[in-house]
Amino acid sequence: MSERKRRFWEHRSASATFIGPESVFIGNIRGSGQFVVCGEIHGDGELQDGLNLSITGRWHGNIRARRAIIAGKITGDLNVEEKLEIGYTAVIRGRVSAGSVAIAKGAIVDGEIEVTSGEPAQLFEEKRRGEP
Repeated sequence: MSERKRRFWEHRSASATFIGPESVFIGNIRGSGQFVVCGEIHGDGELQDGLNLSITGRWHGNIRARRAIIAGKITGDLNVEEKLEIGYTAVIRGRVSAGSVAIAKGAIVDGEIEVTSGEPAQLFEEKRRGEP
């Protein structure tokens, strides 16, 4: 029996679109595939697959994605179709909507949270302190 992994990102193998920690992107982003954001974005995002907003990542704008792991800061609304994981370092200032939500102890969400599946949000304590 294989071990079930909490993070959906761990089983992905395709190359991701990467925005580095010293980068600032101004404008709207649309695309398919995985997005890893370690820098700063000013604009809205329409992501057909997954988003990994790292601890150094900053996003100023509204985001739509299929799945997301958030460890950085978002100023704007976040709409996730499937699974959303909010790490202990995350700060979200805006409305959050997702199919399922897991929130780490220490995360800050300043806005309404809607879980569209009807299930309650799951709270957890982050055990992977080296990689939020």
